[in-house]
Amino acid sequence: MLFLIFQIDLLMASKQIFSDSSIGTNAFCTLKLFRNKVCCHLFSAYFVPLIYVTCCGSIPWCHQISCKIEQRYLAGFSTAKGSLVRSILFPQTMCFKFYKDAIMFVLLLFAMASVGMVFTLYLYIKRHVSLRETIIRALDIVTIAVPPALPAAMTVATVYAQNRLKRANIFCISPHRINVGGKLKLVCFDKTGTLTEEGLDLWGILPVHNRFFMAPVGDPTQLPARSPLLVSMATCHTLTTVDGKLVGDPVDLSMFRATKWLLTESTGRGSAAEATDVTTKPGDSEDVEIEEVPYEVGIVRQFPFTSTLQRMSVVCRTLGRRYMDLYAKGAPEMIHSLCDPATVPENYFDVLRGYTLQGFRVMALAYRPLEKKLTWHHVQRVGRDQVECNLTFLGFLIMQNMLKLESTPVIHTLHNACIRCLMVTGDNLWTAISVARDCDMIASTVRVVVVKASINPGSSMATLEFEEACRADEISSNRSFRADKYIEMEENSNFQFAVDGRSFAIIRHHFPDIFEKLLVRGTVFARMLPDQKMQLVQHLQQLGYVVGMCGDGANDCGALKAADVGISLSEAESSVAAPFTSKVPNIQCVPTVIREGRCALATSFSMFKFISLYSLIQFLSVMLLYYVQTNFSDGMFLYVDLFVITTLAVTMSYAEPCTELVAGRPQSSLVSQSNITSLLLQLIIVIVGQVGMLKYLQSQPWYTRPNHDPEEDVYNYWDTATLFFVSCYQYLIMAVVFSTGPPFQKPLWSNFWFLGNLVVLFCFTTFLLFQAFPSVKGFFDMVRWRSEEKIHFRMTILMVCGLSWIFSHVVEEYVINSAMLKRAYRALVPKPAPKNRYKVVELEIIQDPSWLAPKTTMLKHFDDFPKS
Repeated sequence: MLFLIFQIDLLMASKQIFSDSSIGTNAFCTLKLFRNKVCCHLFSAYFVPLIYVTCCGSIPWCHQISCKIEQRYLAGFSTAKGSLVRSILFPQTMCFKFYKDAIMFVLLLFAMASVGMVFTLYLYIKRHVSLRETIIRALDIVTIAVPPALPAAMTVATVYAQNRLKRANIFCISPHRINVGGKLKLVCFDKTGTLTEEGLDLWGILPVHNRFFMAPVGDPTQLPARSPLLVSMATCHTLTTVDGKLVGDPVDLSMFRATKWLLTESTGRGSAAEATDVTTKPGDSEDVEIEEVPYEVGIVRQFPFTSTLQRMSVVCRTLGRRYMDLYAKGAPEMIHSLCDPATVPENYFDVLRGYTLQGFRVMALAYRPLEKKLTWHHVQRVGRDQVECNLTFLGFLIMQNMLKLESTPVIHTLHNACIRCLMVTGDNLWTAISVARDCDMIASTVRVVVVKASINPGSSMATLEFEEACRADEISSNRSFRADKYIEMEENSNFQFAVDGRSFAIIRHHFPDIFEKLLVRGTVFARMLPDQKMQLVQHLQQLGYVVGMCGDGANDCGALKAADVGISLSEAESSVAAPFTSKVPNIQCVPTVIREGRCALATSFSMFKFISLYSLIQFLSVMLLYYVQTNFSDGMFLYVDLFVITTLAVTMSYAEPCTELVAGRPQSSLVSQSNITSLLLQLIIVIVGQVGMLKYLQSQPWYTRPNHDPEEDVYNYWDTATLFFVSCYQYLIMAVVFSTGPPFQKPLWSNFWFLGNLVVLFCFTTFLLFQAFPSVKGFFDMVRWRSEEKIHFRMTILMVCGLSWIFSHVVEEYVINSAMLKRAYRALVPKPAPKNRYKVVELEIIQDPSWLAPKTTMLKHFDDFPKS
């Protein structure tokens, strides 16, 4: 019985497939299994390694594939995909100030309703009204002061924003995040596929001979046909064929196609001990003579790429040879650590830096002949650490990754809106700095300081150094800041940090005082592992930033889930980790989400104020009517709640966002000084209007006080009609006043539904005021008068409401936002210290730049330092 151990990214058991695509890499893998002599293709957009399976029997002739798990693997919510589903069903609680203040304000309204209940109980008990009627009227106060329509009214703006996003091909599975998007202060961007194009084009190869770099080779076919460098390009990949077409990682595709080699796959016949799944050969191998041995290289085993190891390798056997070779491809820093120093050029990192600073993506290639005693069976069981060592360096593979046309304008838009932009990528540090400069994420006038942290396990010391990347195309290598640099920093604090993942981890563990400053001034975070991306987002949130994350790969899933607003540019299954998914694969969706978020937040804020004033207006009207022993009729309540408030709430929320993204953000604190002042001043205007008109009514010679049995419902009194009309106009006034308009919404006149609704409601209410048709008055149980009666009094109602609108508009537009009022606030309450930690850290950076000196510290835990 033959047992074969291989690595897969999914498990087939009982006709079920468990795929773990959210924690993988950006590599695309297609796995082939032969079942009943039929080749079955199993696809996975994101390869997940390290799930080892032992298969009984020879795979090509296996009728039933029975798998034994060599490490514990639980299904359901315990899988990574299950955790994604769970995060959708039970999203993490968000500490958004707007929602906390809303709850606090509702409790305040409930406290006010309690006071109204006590006053109502006092009046009705004093008038010897029955207990049943007293309790009903007291409870009515609660439903009036605490409006049950408040949650629905605040949701309408979010629904409209979600629909607009959908029309822009941006889909949202967590609508409450739309409001959060209006408060974004910082956005993290992945690089490859997000800021730059997804595909990579081969720019050239930089071969090495006798520890010296040769001239770049643009066409790999110019290399010797059997050179290890060319063979490594033709074999070190995870490509396969589906229906005669090559599929796999875009980098692998570009590299392999440039060699002009051919790839063939096993048909499932032959000895398992000699079989190779994939065979590559030169494209002109068909022209060899019959008596010649064809030059073919078979891939015996693949060690897949992982983000942690930053490399992949393959074990290959050339036809006719008695030994095997290992070819490796990966990050230059990682391959350098695995190579024999005698094969590595002395200017290795200088050349690497020269190309990466130009924005190229560079990968290193290396190989190693394996011992002859290493058989096919041994290769299937050997650990990669045993063979991925003492490699011979072959050269650099230089790929060109173009910046997307939309990236630079979007970065400019975000910078103009005072939104900080960061790059978080797994690519090379210098490549990331170059791309950040190309897209103006780092301005040409800004100095880039590279932070380098290292650990010497022998001395148990961690060191921290700073070096400056020159503005053009070179870097002051191996140079720490001297005293004169400190003086320059004091004079000009306009600098930003760049750091790689290893230094990030060391600083996070051993330099906590520097770590916060790195987060506040860091712009480029390169060679970041998926977990480190998520940690970065979480630490930024702890500093007080509202963080957005935009990425396209499975490596970004953790960060997309952790961010306050995660935007995925991928339609793969792993995109469910993000609350937003854009079908348009560029970052233009980021300003769109922010604009819609700001519009929705400003609308929700205005809606909350409007509904609050509506409840206060109606509460005041009912309390005044209770005092004069009457109340609104059912028809009046129905007209106000259904036809006035509901239609205003629905159409008022239809406001669209402004096309320009401004520097300020909408206010989100409902208990701020300006908001409380606004509500109090508007409430005073409302009280003056209602009480003044009621007193004016009672001074009229034709006025008669309500006089009926308290147990009876009689509404046709002048008091009821007067307060009904005054309150109706006040609802319209509040709707107009709280329609904020620019800079976060388009002007009021552009919202045609809302404008038309205002005109209809105003005309109908005015028609009721001046026309006395019995049929209409009967529905409202309103006091009847002929059209020519009491014209002066009805004109006074209209005039007082017009003056109320003028006063309310002046208060909201010129008083609340006036500099004089702000100075009065500061005179009464001194300006507090910054609430957000990042503002405090920024002040520390500006006031004392001496912390930029190189530092050394003892390790907290000797064996607790990041691995490469």
